[in-house]
Amino acid sequence: MSHPLPGIVVTGISGRMGQMLARTIAASDKAQLVGAVERAGHAWVGQDLGLAMGGSANGVIVTDDALEAFSKAQAVIDFTAPAATVEFAALAAQARCTHVIGTTGFEPEHLAKIKAAARHAVIVRAGNMSLGVNLLTLLTKKVAAALDADWDIEVIEAHHNKKVDAPSGTALMLGQAAAEGRGIVLDDHTESGRDGITGARAKGAIGFSAIRGGDIVGEHDVLFAGEGERIVLRHMATDRAIFARGALRAALWGQTQTPGEYDMLDVLGL
Repeated sequence: MSHPLPGIVVTGISGRMGQMLARTIAASDKAQLVGAVERAGHAWVGQDLGLAMGGSANGVIVTDDALEAFSKAQAVIDFTAPAATVEFAALAAQARCTHVIGTTGFEPEHLAKIKAAARHAVIVRAGNMSLGVNLLTLLTKKVAAALDADWDIEVIEAHHNKKVDAPSGTALMLGQAAAEGRGIVLDDHTESGRDGITGARAKGAIGFSAIRGGDIVGEHDVLFAGEGERIVLRHMATDRAIFARGALRAALWGQTQTPGEYDMLDVLGL
């Protein structure tokens, strides 16, 4: 007897990532889209998702009732905003759904609430869902561990002009990896948003620079600058589909895990 495919709900369905996720799940033979959530009052609520996306009807009606949608699903994929994600985490835990979080820009109090929800459900949270970037974090940690504080570390990231948070979640993930390699606490050694007479760069600091423009999907460089030489580790995303594929992989992986908070390194077995 064949088992039905795991059902997945996508939140923030009208957004760029929401629509990309809907298309990725529809094209997959490992999962099915069973729900689509938008905020109350959004024009898509009550509409057939396929029609709302400009295609043919697919029978998935967009809803603003997240709990009702989650209760019929095995996983939720969520690229929205911090406050919304915290609410979704509590509802996904209630529905015992795997919650895959690609949202970035969290404050410590948001993360504490997500951690509490992870006692009851599987949560996979990653600043970036791509295989390449997760390999880059491992390389960054290794290189940082091999070099002393005479090497300056800068994380340089570029994104499209609609991105609202900076540095990006991925840049912070890379900075965290560099800090771990060095055996230091990132928050105590961060240098970002330089402007005016800033004085010399602090020794041992991890710097962040953000570029915003056009339709850049995501580019991240980790620069290690020493006397007379530099090492640059780089990842360039040219298609948002890599994040959707990673998120789907995380949702399927979560089906066999025990409740807790995981990241993409866990999913990828890295």
